[in-house]
Amino acid sequence: MNKRVLLIVGIAGALVILLCLGGIIFFGGKRSGSAGKENGFTAADARVDTVRQNTMRLALDYLEAGEFQRALDLMDRLLIEDPNDGEAKALQERILLEQRLAVEARDRLAEAAAAGNRPDPAPPSAAEIAAAAQLAAERRRAAEEEQLRAETAAAARAAAEAERRAEAEVEAARRRAEAEEMARASQELQARMRAVNDLVSQAKGLLLKDDLAGASRVFSEARSRMPEGEPRFEAQKLADMADAYYDVFYRHPNTAEGTEAGGLLSALATEAAGKDPTQALPHYTLGKFNRDKLQWDKAIDGFREAARLEPENYVYSFELGRSFFSSRRYVDARESFMTTTRLNPKFEPGWYNLGGTLRVLNRPDDALAAYRQALAVKADYAVAHREVGRLLLARGDTQGAINSFGAALRYNPGDLASLRELGAAQSTAENFSAAEASFTRALQAAPADPQTNYNMAVVKLALGKNAEALRYAKQAAEGSASNAVYAYTLGLAYEASGSEDDAASAYLKALSLDPKYVKPRANLGSLYLSGGRIGEALRCLNEGLNLEPANFEINNNLGAVYARMESWDSAVEYLERALALEPNHPTALFNLARAYVGSGDFAGARNSYQAVLRLAPDNWDALFELGKISATLGNSDEAKKYLQDLLNRNASYKGKTEAERILAGL
Repeated sequence: MNKRVLLIVGIAGALVILLCLGGIIFFGGKRSGSAGKENGFTAADARVDTVRQNTMRLALDYLEAGEFQRALDLMDRLLIEDPNDGEAKALQERILLEQRLAVEARDRLAEAAAAGNRPDPAPPSAAEIAAAAQLAAERRRAAEEEQLRAETAAAARAAAEAERRAEAEVEAARRRAEAEEMARASQELQARMRAVNDLVSQAKGLLLKDDLAGASRVFSEARSRMPEGEPRFEAQKLADMADAYYDVFYRHPNTAEGTEAGGLLSALATEAAGKDPTQALPHYTLGKFNRDKLQWDKAIDGFREAARLEPENYVYSFELGRSFFSSRRYVDARESFMTTTRLNPKFEPGWYNLGGTLRVLNRPDDALAAYRQALAVKADYAVAHREVGRLLLARGDTQGAINSFGAALRYNPGDLASLRELGAAQSTAENFSAAEASFTRALQAAPADPQTNYNMAVVKLALGKNAEALRYAKQAAEGSASNAVYAYTLGLAYEASGSEDDAASAYLKALSLDPKYVKPRANLGSLYLSGGRIGEALRCLNEGLNLEPANFEINNNLGAVYARMESWDSAVEYLERALALEPNHPTALFNLARAYVGSGDFAGARNSYQAVLRLAPDNWDALFELGKISATLGNSDEAKKYLQDLLNRNASYKGKTEAERILAGL
C-alpha cells in the first residue's frame, strides 16, 4: 500500500516529501503482501499541503515572537490563494487580536505610569480576559519554548553585534563632523563648545544610570551655554541629547521612564531638525523611535530623510529597508537593502535581509545568492545557513539542504528549527533512521510540539514501527485538534497498527475538519470495501471523485469497488483513468489486468500483466496469472515459459500446485 504523506517543517518554502507506507486494494479485499490500498498526495497536492502547513507554522513562530506583521503577511498570502481557508482565517483573527491586545496593554501601562497611577481597578474587559488567557497559555508553553528562545536569542545576538558595529561607525562619523566644526571656530568659541560637549557627556552618563532628572538639569545647563550664532553646532548637540534619551526609551519600554524619555527625544529631535535641516541624526533617531512603536509610516519618513541627507550611510538605508519590509512594501525594501549591500558589502545583515525580501518577492534564486553573500562575509552565520537549507530543499537539492542545516546546527546547536528541518531533509533523502534521530533530539527540546510529533509519526511509519508511529500521531492530533492532516495521519497509524475502526474514526474526523480533503475519503472507501460495506464505499469514493476527478487513488479504488460488484466495464473504466494519471503503477496495472479478465478481454489482460512484470519482475502473482492467460489464449509455449520461470525462481509459491497442474496439461 503506497500511502504518501508529508513531513511538515517551520519555513517559508515548499518541502515535498513522499513516503511510501503501504499498498493498493486487490479485488476481493485481500490484504497480504502488496495487497491493501493506495492513498496519498499527488505531487501537486503534496506541494500545496506542505507549503500551507509550513506557512501556518511559520506564522505561529512569528506570532509567538511578537512579530505580528510578518505573521499577518503569511496569512494574507494563504487567504489570497484560498479565501475559504477557515484555519487561516482563524489564525489571522487570533494574530489581529493579539496585536491589538499588545498595543492596548502597552498604551494603557504607559498612560498609567505617566500619570503616576495604577491601572483602572474596574472589572476586566473582554480584551483583558482574552489577554489573561493568552498569558496562561504562553506560560504553559514556556518550558518547551526555552530551546526556541535560545535559538532566537542567538540569532538576535548575531544581528545585534553587526548593528553595534554599524552604530559605532555612525557615532564615529558624527564625532568627526563635530571635530571639523570645532576646528573652524576661534579658540574662544572652541572653549565654549568643549564646555557644552562636556556637559552633554556628563548628562549621558547620568542617563546610563537612569537618572532622568539629573540628566535633564545638566542638559538644561548645556543649552544655556550654547554659543550664539552656531545653529549647526546647537543642532548637533540637540540631536545628541535626543539619541541619548532614545537609549533610555529602548531599555525601558512601557514604563514611566521610557514614556518620559520618548517625549523628550521626540521634542529634541524635532527641534534639532528645525535648527539645521541638513542633519541626518535627528531624523534617524525619530525613525528608530517610531519603528519601536510599530508606527511604520513615521519610521519610514524618519529613515528616508536620514538616508537622503547622508546617502552614503548604509545604516540608514538598512533601517529604511526593515521598515519598508514590516509595512509590506517589499519592492521598496529590496531597493533599500540593495543600497545597503552596495554601500557596505561586508555588512552581513544587509545581505541576510535582502535574501528574506527576495524570498517574499518569489525570487528564490536571487534570495539564495544573497544568503550566500551573507555567509561569505560571516561563515558562522547560523540563520543564513538555515535559510540556504530551506531554499535548497525547496529546489530539490536534498543533500545540499542536509549540509546547510548541519552547518546551522554546528554554529548554533540550539537551533531547533534547523534540527526539525534537517529531519525533513533526511526523510526526503529516504534516510529515515537519520531523520528519526533528528526528530528524537527535537522532541527532547519540545516534547509536545504537534508538528515534530507528526513528522516523527510519518518517519516511524516509513520504518515500519507502527506502534511508535501511533503514539506520535496521537500526540500530534491532540496537540493540534483542528489540523485535518494530523487527523488523517492518525488514521494511517491506526490502520498500520491493525485498528481499522479507529482508523475510520480518525479519517472521519479529518473530513469533519476539512470536508474537501480527498485523501481520507480514499482510505475510508477502501476500509468500507474491505468490510463488505459496498454501498458506503461507493458513496464515499464518488464524493471524493466529485471533489477531485483526477485523483489516482479515488479512481483506482472505485475500480476495485466495481470489480467487487463484478461491474467489469466500470471497473476497467476507472482503472484506466487511474493509470492515465500514473501510467507505471504496477499494482494498478495488476488490478486492470484482472478487470480485463472479468470483462473477457484476455488480450488486454495479457498486455497489462506483461507491463506489470516489466516494472516488477518478481511479482509472482502477475507471472502466474500471465501463464494462465497465455494458456487460455492457446499460446502453450508462452504459458510454459512463464509458469516454469515462476516455479524455477519461487519453488514455494502459494499457487505452485495449480501451476504444475496447468503445465502438465500443456
